[in-house]
Amino acid sequence: MKSFKKQEEQSTEKVRIRLPRGNEIIGTVDERHGGNKMRIKCLDEKDRICRVPGRLKRYLWLRPGDVVIIEPWELDKDKGDVLYKFKPVEISWLKKNGYLESGEEEF
Repeated sequence: MKSFKKQEEQSTEKVRIRLPRGNEIIGTVDERHGGNKMRIKCLDEKDRICRVPGRLKRYLWLRPGDVVIIEPWELDKDKGDVLYKFKPVEISWLKKNGYLESGEEEF
């Protein structure tokens, strides 16, 4: 009985996911460059060179294929800062709700 109640509570639990606000954009890490810089393919069809700010450098470990939120710089829109990395559960929620394209990879 106790395990059934826990399963029922988990299914009604709300999912809280950070979504882009203001001029923030969702993107995918395409390739890593030296240091804390990387090329990110954004949903607005642009490639940007982004960096991880110093306050997040130790906490944000990024690999190619990771989905992130970036904020373009005010003066140079081809560059930006990485603000957040989505977890796999959040990525599946984003695909299910239409925020990301759920592209089927063919081999």
